[in-house]
Amino acid sequence: MNKLVYTFLVLVAFTSCKETNTEETQTETSNIVALTKEQFETSKMEIGSPKEHDFDDVLKVSGKIDVPAKDKAKITAVLGGYIKASNVIIGQKVTKGQAIAVIENTEFIDIQRDYLEISEQLTYLKSEYVRQKTLFDENITSQKNYLKAESDYQQAVSSYNSLREKLQLININPNAISRAKLSSQVTIFSPINGVVVTTNANIGAYIAPENTIVEIVNDANLLLSLAVFEKDILKLSEGQEIQFTIGENAETIYKSKIKTIGKAINETDRSIPVFGDLDTDLKKKLVVGMFTDAKIIFGNKKVLALPTAAFSEEGDKNSYI
Repeated sequence: MNKLVYTFLVLVAFTSCKETNTEETQTETSNIVALTKEQFETSKMEIGSPKEHDFDDVLKVSGKIDVPAKDKAKITAVLGGYIKASNVIIGQKVTKGQAIAVIENTEFIDIQRDYLEISEQLTYLKSEYVRQKTLFDENITSQKNYLKAESDYQQAVSSYNSLREKLQLININPNAISRAKLSSQVTIFSPINGVVVTTNANIGAYIAPENTIVEIVNDANLLLSLAVFEKDILKLSEGQEIQFTIGENAETIYKSKIKTIGKAINETDRSIPVFGDLDTDLKKKLVVGMFTDAKIIFGNKKVLALPTAAFSEEGDKNSYI
């Protein structure tokens, strides 16, 4: 009886192993595609092996289209005021020295009046200072009188120069004002050539000194601005090729070259700015602020590779033939 049970168990185990092996064999061979000689020749297939090819070593980075700091201008009013006139709109090209807006502030009149008063006093105080100096040198007047005359004159000169500078800052020519010609309005001019990208010059609105009236960028000097992380900086050098795309248009690839590499690391994200030149024709199509994805080619390497024709796709799986 025991012999019979033992024999039965061995038979069951053998049968079970056979079924398992059969399933494993089916599983292992289920992904194999068999071709006849005729199918192989009809599809013009060839038997080969991986070959050594040159591939670029690339660094993937992101960035944007920008301009150098000298080609950006945020125009403000030194003393603030109400917008009386606006002479530009967004997208308009402007030239250096062109009138941008007119602002009004009664404080402008006060500055002009103070300047005229100190100018008139300066003539008298200077003559008094010269007179007291002469008398002191001849021992006719006291040192006290001489020093007071000198102090009054020096204070007047300081006030005169300060007011003159302030007038020039608010775009009023000190040589053109008189008591019969005081104005509460000043004109704001563009400091650079460029294009208006933002404007807050709404008629009647008050513009504080910290507010931007108009922002202008010189789009003739557009460049590619990329952020490269600290760990990759040593891979870069001027002149290396950059391939980049604009926004969602990943199909069109543009080319550039590294022009300059920053010398200071951004403490926030440990990156450094890298700038690339742009083709003149391409600059006409781009605008400041466009985002880019880029590849910086910093070398090449040899690796074994198969042609793309050796691979096939089925759903989300890749296989090679």
